[in-house]
Amino acid sequence: MSEIVLINVSGEDRPGITATLTNILARYRIPILDIGQSTIHNALALGLLIELPAENASCPVFRDLLLAAHGMGLDLRFTPIDSDAYEDWVDEQGQPRHILTLLGREIDSEHIARISAVVADYKLNVDRISRLTGRISRRHPSHQTLACVELSLRGAVANLSELHAALLALGQILDVDVAVQEDDVFRRNRRLVCFDMDSTLIQAEVIDELAKAAGVGPQVAAITEAAMRGEIDFKESFRRRMALLEGLPESVLGDIAERLPITEGADRLIASLKQLGYRIAILSGGFTYFAEHLQQRLGIDEVYANTLEFRDGKLTGCVSGEIIDGARKAELLRDLAAREGIRLEQVIAVGDGANDLPMLAIAGLGIAFHAKPIVTQQARHAIANVGLDGILYLLGMRDRDLTALHLAISSHRT
Repeated sequence: MSEIVLINVSGEDRPGITATLTNILARYRIPILDIGQSTIHNALALGLLIELPAENASCPVFRDLLLAAHGMGLDLRFTPIDSDAYEDWVDEQGQPRHILTLLGREIDSEHIARISAVVADYKLNVDRISRLTGRISRRHPSHQTLACVELSLRGAVANLSELHAALLALGQILDVDVAVQEDDVFRRNRRLVCFDMDSTLIQAEVIDELAKAAGVGPQVAAITEAAMRGEIDFKESFRRRMALLEGLPESVLGDIAERLPITEGADRLIASLKQLGYRIAILSGGFTYFAEHLQQRLGIDEVYANTLEFRDGKLTGCVSGEIIDGARKAELLRDLAAREGIRLEQVIAVGDGANDLPMLAIAGLGIAFHAKPIVTQQARHAIANVGLDGILYLLGMRDRDLTALHLAISSHRT
């Protein structure tokens, strides 16, 4: 009867270790049932699960492995695996899998300890832990403003919403962002990103900036805040605010557009996504005048927003066409996905206000970005501690990948 053995290899990493050991197994025609390797600071951890055929029970394969390992300064440990335990392990491969992404300005041992404790409370196993952001020199201060660790989780989650809520609450205490996504084919094949504009792509509410120029800032700001908290119907609040802007000269808009503060990480995020072939759209309850300015500034593909009306070079206090509210944003997102021939699971939506909730709910990856409490609580994912480029890590990208993309973008421009 065959015997299953787990070989654990540890020691200083160097080229040729895997080739040497597997060549010995090949010489004795030993099947490899599974293999895994990780390296931290040149310290190797290699696992080989092998099946030793009954006729090879007395073969000198273990002796040869030990001699080769000794010559390379490695430690080997052999552990027999019970056949029933092996079959149980095989059966576990059908279990649901999730990816937990931990994002922050920095990540320390307390973050890992408390997040992993929540994971353990929900009876989830951690299969793999990877650092997505680059290494940090302790000798030379780094300007890196992001830290990201990704955990691969295995196991069924009885109540995913409850897990999300627990991690969100802990993230708020620790000042980090925690996202949990199903590890499925759609996570690795997002194709379309839809952004809200005000307080998402830009760090301002344009209508408030217009109100300041018109001398009605406090009145409009109060209505804006109530609408973003979901206390007033968006269309009604929009009409009230627009009415207060009647008579504002059109010439004021250009200066405001030039001064709009772009959100941290927006350039890096959009440039990277464009290089990867993503389609990018703005779905905004703001105004086309400013959205089109951003479109040119950031290279965005499509813009959907409200069109301001002018008479004699001044705002009329109205917009032309249908007001874009939360329901319309969700409708536009569906239309864009259908036009691109993709599923909603392949869409990313990012917003901060109550009128963004409908599109965040139907997108495969809906992200509340530095959002109002009501939005953060209802969205499946939230980013509150880093810039927009944190989204790249939710997609599983690593700093080395992003550096390569940046070089490709730079060479293309030159």
